[in-house]
Amino acid sequence: MRRTIALLVVATAVLAGCATAPDPGTPPPLWRDEAFAPPEHRPDPAGVFATDERMRAALDTAALWRAEDPRRLLVELLYRRQSLALDYEGATRTAAETFAARSGNCLSLVAMTAAFAREAGLPVRFRSIAVDESWSRSGDLMALSGHVNVAIGWPVAAGQVRRSKESTIVVDFLPGEQIGAYRWREISPATVLAMFMNNRAAEALAQGRLDDAYWHAREAIRQDAHFSAGYNTLAVVYRRRGLADAAETVWRTLLAREPANRSALANLSQLLAHEGRRDEAQVFATRLQSLEVAPPFHWFDAGLDALQAGDPRRAREFFVREVERDASYHEFHYWLARAELLLGRPKQALRELELARETSPTPQVQALYAAKLDRIKAERALQ
Repeated sequence: MRRTIALLVVATAVLAGCATAPDPGTPPPLWRDEAFAPPEHRPDPAGVFATDERMRAALDTAALWRAEDPRRLLVELLYRRQSLALDYEGATRTAAETFAARSGNCLSLVAMTAAFAREAGLPVRFRSIAVDESWSRSGDLMALSGHVNVAIGWPVAAGQVRRSKESTIVVDFLPGEQIGAYRWREISPATVLAMFMNNRAAEALAQGRLDDAYWHAREAIRQDAHFSAGYNTLAVVYRRRGLADAAETVWRTLLAREPANRSALANLSQLLAHEGRRDEAQVFATRLQSLEVAPPFHWFDAGLDALQAGDPRRAREFFVREVERDASYHEFHYWLARAELLLGRPKQALRELELARETSPTPQVQALYAAKLDRIKAERALQ
C-alpha cells in the first residue's frame, strides 16, 4: 500500500555555488563487461533530471516568474495541490516518471524537484542526510540505507529584490522537525546520479535482472568514483553471476580505501565463509564486530575538539576513524590534512588535501583546496 507523505518546507542557511563532481572513473580491472549481455534498460544519466512536455506545460501555467517567491510557488505547484500530491513508494523514478506516476522514493522526489527548479531557473543544492544506521538485506546483499533531499534557492538575476529572508527552501518527505535533528552535507549532482544508478541496480538485482544490475552499478561508479555503495552493489552482482574472484577484488578495493566500511566487511566475510575460507572470513567478521557504532560525525567532532585542545596527534586518530568509514566527504580529509601538517607530515597532508579536492561538491571549494595544495607545494620547494 502506498501512503501520501506531507512535505515540509524548511528555511536553512545559504549553500555554496553550483556543484560539480570529480572526474569520474575507476580502475579498468574492476570491469567484467564480457560477462554481461547488453542491458534491457540502458542507464540514462541525462534522463534523470530531464523535463518533458507535460512538465514544461505545468510550469508555463504556473507563471513562476510573476511570483514574489517563485520557490514557494513551485513547491505549491508540486506538492501542496491535491491534484499533484506525491505518494511515497520504494521505486526509483526519473523526474518525468515521478511526475507521471505521482509517486516515488526520496531520490525520485529529489529528481523531480530539481528538474522543475532548473527548468524555472531556480538553483538547487543536493543534500545527504546523516540518518541513523539502518541495515537492509536482500538475499546476499547487505547494505546501509541513506537519505537525500533538495534545497531550492533564489534565482540569481541581477538587481532582484528578495522579499523573503529565507535563503533556501528544503523539500523532503521527512517532517521538518525530524530533518532539523540530523546533520547534512552538500553532495554533487554526479553523486546524486550515482545514487540513482545504484538504486536502479539494486532494484534490478531484486528482480533477478543481473545484466541490467551490472550496467547500472557500473554507471554509478562511473558517475562518482568515490561513491562506496556502487562498489558494494557491483561486487554483489559479480557474486550472483558466479564471479567470486571479481566480487572479492571489488570489496578488497573498497576496503583498501575505507577499512571500516561495514557493508564491504559484512559482504566479504560472508563470501569467504561460503567458499570455505573460514579463517580469512573470521578476520573480516572480527573487524566488523570490533567497530564502534558511533553516530554520524562523532569522530569528526571529537577530532575538532582535540585540535582545539592542542592535541593534533589525538585529533588525527579521530579524523582517521571518520575517513576509514566514509572516505567520500571532503571535510574529513581536509581536517585530517590539518592535523598531519601540525604533526610535521606535509607529504601525508598533501595526499589528504588532494582527496579533499577530489571529493568536494562545488568548484568554489575545489578551488580553495587547490590553492592550499599549491601553497604547501611551494613551501616545500623552498625548503
